[in-house]
Amino acid sequence: MVNGLVMARIGVLALQGDFPMHEQRLLALGCQVTQVRTPQDLTGLEGLIWPGGESTTMTRVMTDELRGALREFCSTHPVWGTCAGMIMLSHTDPDPRVRTLELADVHVNRNGWGRQVHSFEADLRVVPELAELRAPVGMFIRAPRITRLGPAVRVLAWYRDEPVAVEHGRILLTTFHPELTGDDRFHRLFLSWILSHQRVAS
Repeated sequence: MVNGLVMARIGVLALQGDFPMHEQRLLALGCQVTQVRTPQDLTGLEGLIWPGGESTTMTRVMTDELRGALREFCSTHPVWGTCAGMIMLSHTDPDPRVRTLELADVHVNRNGWGRQVHSFEADLRVVPELAELRAPVGMFIRAPRITRLGPAVRVLAWYRDEPVAVEHGRILLTTFHPELTGDDRFHRLFLSWILSHQRVAS
């Protein structure tokens, strides 16, 4: 147990993108981490992080078998998508290059916060359970912008007055990259979901 959290076996989708940074954060919190590249890699996992990267590339390299396995896993386990991972779990503006799973009732605009040259960092406003001594910093890199939320979606963080982190059932979505900052509160939040899921399953 680390920081009151039971050691969990969590997968990090490792098709493309910044999965090593998520892996480092999870290892520091005492988790067992599996890099997921095939359907078989999902066996025995208690949760999954879908990292940032490039949603068009993820679509291109993902096999139909893996897509189906991810859809099934993400429908029944806690899953967290950051940036491109958020796009792949949500609904996105029509783009024939991107095939999302559409599991979260969230619509996004790819690169809605601007291209690479428009990347920025900003303090975020968060719900009380994420509030600590200082506001978390959001790192926005070619970040998607939320355009519509379904009625069952809860907002967890805002930049200015716009939602940038939300939850829908077992799905956590962040438009920014918490793994690239020194703040692990979103990783700890996700691990608390795993703990709750462990209790329900036991």
